[in-house]
Amino acid sequence: MIQIPSTQLIKKYDRPGPRYTSYPTAPEWTEAFGPAQYVEHLARANQQGGPLSIYVHLPFCREMCRFCGCNVVATHDRTRADAYLDVLEKEVALVAAKLPDRRAASQLHWGGGTPTFLDEKQLVRCHDILARHFTFTSDVEKAIEIDPAITTRSQIEVLAKLGFNRISMGVQDFDARVQEVVGRIQGEKETADLVQAARDNGFKGVNLDLIYGLPYQTPETWKKTLERILAIHPDRMAVFGFAYVPWSKPHQRLLPQEALPKTEQRVELFLSAVEAFTGAGYRLIGLDHFALESDELAVAQSGGYLYRNFQGYTVRPADDTVAFGMTSISDIGGAYAQNAHKLKDWEAKVGAGIIPVDRGASMSADDVMRRFTINRVMCLLRLDLREIAEKFGPEGRAAVEADLRAGVKELEDDGLVTFDGDVLKVTPLGQLLVRNVAMLFDAYLKKEGGKKQFSRTV
Repeated sequence: MIQIPSTQLIKKYDRPGPRYTSYPTAPEWTEAFGPAQYVEHLARANQQGGPLSIYVHLPFCREMCRFCGCNVVATHDRTRADAYLDVLEKEVALVAAKLPDRRAASQLHWGGGTPTFLDEKQLVRCHDILARHFTFTSDVEKAIEIDPAITTRSQIEVLAKLGFNRISMGVQDFDARVQEVVGRIQGEKETADLVQAARDNGFKGVNLDLIYGLPYQTPETWKKTLERILAIHPDRMAVFGFAYVPWSKPHQRLLPQEALPKTEQRVELFLSAVEAFTGAGYRLIGLDHFALESDELAVAQSGGYLYRNFQGYTVRPADDTVAFGMTSISDIGGAYAQNAHKLKDWEAKVGAGIIPVDRGASMSADDVMRRFTINRVMCLLRLDLREIAEKFGPEGRAAVEADLRAGVKELEDDGLVTFDGDVLKVTPLGQLLVRNVAMLFDAYLKKEGGKKQFSRTV
């Protein structure tokens, strides 16, 4: 069971830090990495073989939620999705041409935005665009993010016919005052009805997302939301800490800053979620996910094969991910590549026959080793230096061990980890602060200079 940290400990470790959905993290990516570099890494990936993961970014939302940290286009005009799909079709063809020998995919994920901003015909068209260039393995996992406030049973039925089998619904909070101030209104009944619709149509996994740290959240109102979530009985939950980054997302300035819970209150909210969900038979997975003990996430963590990517925790290994759409991020051939941030720039580049990558980073051997190390900590809450030596040689172990020994005593003294000379284990107390533990191995954080703009770790 996760332990409650003292106020002193919270203040000590509450600092800006990465969530480590990638390493190197996004601030290290540069515009020196463009279409030419991406094509080189696609060629490398083409030779490696094995199934791909595919991500599609569908950016449209009816409204901009004031807490949102995603890259979205707010509009009520659904015809804009048709124009977007026109460009997407061209982009998929451009990239697929660089992968002539690697067209099978074992994972498909549609994120946004709100993918179900697209109507039934548009959803089918989007899937058809991909299916013309890629095949899907027999055990493919097809996942989609939806907004219950605008999604219909008819759309769920269409998605099921397209083979989607996992669905993630953003709830954030059921409290009316919180919903009003963040600009995200949805009812408990419509959410429960869509969960049932997904199950009726054969979806094998239903995930609900919550956010703690939003304005006007209190322990009392949050407890009621948790009870309502448990009544719906999802297969998984993700409980994210609100990342208040108004310097990066200016629309967050619309939120009343004085109503944001303080750090100690945020911790109390998260711990109450841990208590409620683990008491109901869910396991805390890594940083912020919960799954039933029978769920494959929990089984994977126990078995040592849990992974982390831009969509969170997954049981699939970090195979190459090719991404399509504005701002989407590929992780392929030993590099990260991000598409143009602005819709018009993405459209213009694709229209000119140019793969629309704006920035990225090629991973060095040291980056690959540190990514593996950080993922072990973030996913399994442990790190075995003997495994590092086996995968990366004695030099790799020496580098990782040097970083570990430089900071492990303080973490041990504070009760966050144990270390026996070979194996580092994150304690129940340290699980809340696992980002801080992972930061030990981040070579870029040690460099002087360079502004890093991350959310706070608590």
